[in-house]
Amino acid sequence: MINESRRRTWAIMKKLPVFDFLYAVILVTFTCIIGPCLAQAPYPSGPDSKVQTDVPHGEMIHLVLDGKKFYPGTHSNISVYVPAQYNPNTPACLCVALDGPIFEPKNVFDNLIAHEQMPITIGIFIEPAELTKSGSKLALRYDRSYEFDSVNDTFDRFFAQEVLPAVELLHTANGGRIRISSDPNDHMIYGLSSGGICAFTAAWQHPELFRRVFSAIGTFVGLRGGDQYPVLIRKTEPKPIRVFLQDGARDTPNASFGDWFANNQSMEKSLAFAGYDVNHYWGTLGHEGSNGQMIFPDAMRWLWRDYPKPIEPGTSGNGMQKSVLVPGQSWTAVQSGVPSASHLSVSPNGDITFVAGGRNILRIDAAGTAKIIARCPADVSADSYGPDGSIYASLTDGDLFQISQDGKMSRVTSGIHAAALTVTSDRMIWAAEPAQHDDQPSKIWLVLPNGKKRVVDSGLSQASGIVLTADHNLLFAAEGKSHWIYSYSVNDSGDPLQDKQPFYWLHSVETTDPTNQGSGASDMASDSQGNLYVATEMGVQICDRNGRAQAILSLPTGAVSSLAFAGPKFDRLTIISGGVIYQRPMRIPGVPSFAPEIALPQFSGG
Repeated sequence: MINESRRRTWAIMKKLPVFDFLYAVILVTFTCIIGPCLAQAPYPSGPDSKVQTDVPHGEMIHLVLDGKKFYPGTHSNISVYVPAQYNPNTPACLCVALDGPIFEPKNVFDNLIAHEQMPITIGIFIEPAELTKSGSKLALRYDRSYEFDSVNDTFDRFFAQEVLPAVELLHTANGGRIRISSDPNDHMIYGLSSGGICAFTAAWQHPELFRRVFSAIGTFVGLRGGDQYPVLIRKTEPKPIRVFLQDGARDTPNASFGDWFANNQSMEKSLAFAGYDVNHYWGTLGHEGSNGQMIFPDAMRWLWRDYPKPIEPGTSGNGMQKSVLVPGQSWTAVQSGVPSASHLSVSPNGDITFVAGGRNILRIDAAGTAKIIARCPADVSADSYGPDGSIYASLTDGDLFQISQDGKMSRVTSGIHAAALTVTSDRMIWAAEPAQHDDQPSKIWLVLPNGKKRVVDSGLSQASGIVLTADHNLLFAAEGKSHWIYSYSVNDSGDPLQDKQPFYWLHSVETTDPTNQGSGASDMASDSQGNLYVATEMGVQICDRNGRAQAILSLPTGAVSSLAFAGPKFDRLTIISGGVIYQRPMRIPGVPSFAPEIALPQFSGG
């Protein structure tokens, strides 16, 4: 476009008188050459970014790391900064940088540590990997965008499992071992462009690994899903992260992916809305690094201010979170050390039951002790309480058993391989059966109190959860391999399920597993206001009655595999995540399917 503009300008100039021609030459020279240079003049670096002779200087150590597990066939160049004040007897804080030692970190760290404006910190500066052919320096594949722009946790796992152990094997020039604090409050990460979004993603995915983030000209656009962050931030319960963002008003190197500056502004607004400790600097230039380098020392001071005070999550402006969560209350573990824990169910008096070891059904008593109350002849694939306190368990061999309160087992029916069950107050059993093979449809079963069964719907690609609304007017069936939860109206006619519609849309975790591209939805529960709670790979997604996920409750342990409302008043949301059973109090109680029907309040279609 610049060449075309110059061509047209020259054509006009040739028609002008001599003096006008000379004036025009000067004007065009300034406009096309000198003007842009002045407009794009880099921001100057301050004294904090330069060598200061009156402060102790740290050392740099270099290593090359093969990314055999997470980035096969590649190698990463890594630089490690160790401050002069480092004492191996005291684990140091950590600062990770993407794209290597950008923004003159050695000088900045030397100066800020010496003036006690940041703690004693070891820097790990990671360059992106590339794949080369053996015996050649020619790159076959550059991994930078894959490593940095992806919004999954692959980089976190690469860092925690490969980079950090390798760094902690290093020694300083005087023979001291590298020791880094394990406290996430002591950890910071930063980057530029794709490294900027990677820094945020690392903390967002694993706040138990990083708590402080500096993102300069971050690529929060449609490269690999980063454009979804502003929405997810607004919906997700706040995490203990502190964030500093920088961008320039002319930052859009490729508009096909979105508006880079607008998306950074949207990130800042979303973080502020969600209660995060967030700061920003909006410059005037484009996709360049001098602005980030200029403000880097001040960003470091802001991110490390009030250290070692822990960074705490803020309070979100999310309306759903405000309506259902109890202020100041979060998750507490009620049972741990059971990696195989699965299939939560809750008795009519609110007791928690779960499955362990495949066949054992355990109940947690008032003292918090889990005791086996039944051993099934095959692995349990789904279970649910009935109104009389009996447990209904679907086994992997296709049998459906009723287990009475005294432990006696009686077969109800067979031929159902359910992934989820729900039992009504009149002992009607609804079962969701996923397909045994990918080329087969899932089935929704209805089992009558006398044991007679029938398929009342089929066709879902992976039926993985089932629940009724508190008024029993609607039934929901989750499809774990997609974004959808299907809604049906429940009728007393010969066709008990009607008006089938893929109604609820859920968020999904970014994954490279081609067999797991859905939400991973499993257990569901309804509350007395008609809200739907869904156990998913991303956490507990809370949906309004119009089918929209409005809030997400997440844990560092990752996916939520099972969910129910427990307690005498059914006001304690209970989940299984990472083999641990967690609970938290809720403002709105749940309504189990075995409870008598209750009327739901009126609502609008807005």
